[in-house]
Amino acid sequence: MSVPLSILFAQSLSSASKASNLPTIDDPTQELIQSSLKDLFTLSSRIVGLSLFSPNETLEDISTADLVYLLVPYVLSEVRGRVRTTDREERIVVLKQTEKDLKTFLSYLDNYEIVPHDERALYGHQASAIVDPSKRRELKIKQYQKEKDLQARIEALRKRRRQAPLLDDADTDFDLIACLLLSKSVKSTGDEEDDIDSETEDIFRETTLLLLRLKYAQSQTQIENMEQELELLSRAPPSPPRVSLQTDDRRSKIRENDNDMWKLDTPRSSMGADGPLLDSSGKVLRPFTILPSNVVERARLQQQVFGPGYRLPTMSIDEYLQIEKERGNIITGGGPASETAPTSSEQLALDGEMDGTLDGEEKSETKRLKDENWARFTDENPRGAGNTMNRG
Repeated sequence: MSVPLSILFAQSLSSASKASNLPTIDDPTQELIQSSLKDLFTLSSRIVGLSLFSPNETLEDISTADLVYLLVPYVLSEVRGRVRTTDREERIVVLKQTEKDLKTFLSYLDNYEIVPHDERALYGHQASAIVDPSKRRELKIKQYQKEKDLQARIEALRKRRRQAPLLDDADTDFDLIACLLLSKSVKSTGDEEDDIDSETEDIFRETTLLLLRLKYAQSQTQIENMEQELELLSRAPPSPPRVSLQTDDRRSKIRENDNDMWKLDTPRSSMGADGPLLDSSGKVLRPFTILPSNVVERARLQQQVFGPGYRLPTMSIDEYLQIEKERGNIITGGGPASETAPTSSEQLALDGEMDGTLDGEEKSETKRLKDENWARFTDENPRGAGNTMNRG
């Protein structure tokens, strides 16, 4: 007796869900992945044998219980993508098979027109093909917002009716798909229960259609990433050939001989530390250190062992600015404040107006002498006297 499709699909989803939270490189994880792949291959062949989906049908002709099996190629690509590979060629094969499964899934959705036209147009553009960074960023934001909207609508449907408790506990996408397999588990025994079962089936159908649209969006992104990875792998250098164990032993022996050849010989001199450093042929006779003989210099070098690799500051910034100011390297004054400040002559006039004070009389006398000197200068040097107009 053959296993029902729902049970076969549920077994593969259970194994895939367990493997999704485990490290891919571990052997138990790969056993779960291979078990899930085996069930998915059997399920795919049985779906094709039963002609569950026909190009002559429309979306309304597919029952709610069979609608979830449109996700089989997507689940197959997700599980196949977690297969462990050890070299470049194996990874390329896995990527091509996974891309083929995703394209099969997308063809199903296109044939039954499950995805609206605006969403197909949104995800029909590849972000990597857009040169303008702002437009590429805008496209990614719109795609991300659409995915978040679909996820929110799915969550709202999961919490819409208490008559659908099977949708409440879904940790992963595989668990959610497994819950949708049981849409026919509600059995009706009366008119009221018939209405409840019909409403529950509508919730499952709408949830399945939204999930198909969400996976359509995610599949487009995955295909784009796979194409980029395939391009990188095609340009990568080939994997080095695997070396046998005998070759490894032979190479290790050669490496040991090379190490022995470059090792220093054990000192054979019996003169100790006070003997000569080199013999007549220039061979080293005893260990030595390259350090200065001066004790002070050796102490200085020893203190620098754990010191920083850069020079430390010898003064603060304020001290440095004070020294530069004393040297006259900092220009002061100027700016808007100097525009309203009085000149030296104006300041003398202001100070000279301080009648009755000694300082005022001194400033007034200073201003008088300055004006007198300027008058004498202008008398001795009339305006234009120095301009000979090149007449010599």
